[in-house]
Amino acid sequence: MRIKHLDYFLLFIVILVLILGISFLATISAPSSIKRFGTTNYYWIHQLVYGILPGFILGLIAFLIPLTFIRKVSPILLLLNLIALVLIFLPLLGLNFWGASRWLKIGGIVIQPSEFLKITAILYLSSLLRNKLNYQARGIGILKSKKAFHNLKEVFLPFLFFLAIISVIFICQPDISTLGIIGLTMVAIYFVSSMPKWHIALIILIAILSLFILVKFEPYRLSRLTTFLNPETDPLGAGFQSKQALIAVGSGGLSGIGLGMSSQSGFLPQSMSDSTFAVFAEETGFVGCLILIALFIMFLWAGLAIAKHTDDKFGQLVALGITFWILLQGFVNISSMIGIFPLTGIPLPFISYGGSHIISELIGVGLLLNIARHTKY
Repeated sequence: MRIKHLDYFLLFIVILVLILGISFLATISAPSSIKRFGTTNYYWIHQLVYGILPGFILGLIAFLIPLTFIRKVSPILLLLNLIALVLIFLPLLGLNFWGASRWLKIGGIVIQPSEFLKITAILYLSSLLRNKLNYQARGIGILKSKKAFHNLKEVFLPFLFFLAIISVIFICQPDISTLGIIGLTMVAIYFVSSMPKWHIALIILIAILSLFILVKFEPYRLSRLTTFLNPETDPLGAGFQSKQALIAVGSGGLSGIGLGMSSQSGFLPQSMSDSTFAVFAEETGFVGCLILIALFIMFLWAGLAIAKHTDDKFGQLVALGITFWILLQGFVNISSMIGIFPLTGIPLPFISYGGSHIISELIGVGLLLNIARHTKY
């Protein structure tokens, strides 16, 4: 039976990308899997059971829950997420890998709370702005100075306070790349919500000054930037991953060397997660990359269409935020692998190995499909 207003186009795109991702993971992970676990199937099955399956379940829940209820509980969801982010610093709960504290272990399950903040932050800010825009719509005849005061007190200052809180948490982890993704997504939502343009200008200025301070007091960030600008300065050290990624992408040619035939996956750090696109480009070539990028562009088109045709301001802002976040993340990952953006450690949406990011992305898809149910087309 056909479900009314289910966006089958968006659903088809996401399922296609997931199938592409799990098929690719099955080939790229086979050598590491058999070496560590004695079987070629460990990683892709783990991704399926602990990433895609719970992602589908939570995405279905996000699809079925009324948007009004989601809007009302968005501050609670954000608060719980922030608590989880703080808990990662506790010795018995938090896990530290490669000098970073980003994971929370609950029982035998390891999650990365920062991935879910991408969703809860979008919901919270969209709810905040929706309420403010409704207030302005009812307040016909209010003096402009009073409107400006309410914008400053009820929206802009809480927005800056929220950004300051998550910035401190992410700097302590440290995870500046994820902070950048969340921060840019928040600014994008703020920009399209008809808030004063000077708010955006001030936020950008604060962000630039903060970035300068972060680079100034952490030499490794400056080193990463200089290595990006000139990888040849340290080809066996800081520039190694960039160099190997470019070799992998260039080796793919037009049609690739074939699935499972990558020679660079053994040299690339984090080939199943951060560097997935480089190996994908090597094995599938220009044609495969073109197909993958086309799927992301179609996702963009579907997300914008949903936002355009919904009457609910909350749903519109959430749809724009989710679409921007996933496309930005994909752009950053791909760009870092082809040398036009510094290495970040940002996963490729729906493709890279890792449960938390897949689950959060599928929750986002569930919310998009939920919003599509209330559209005019």
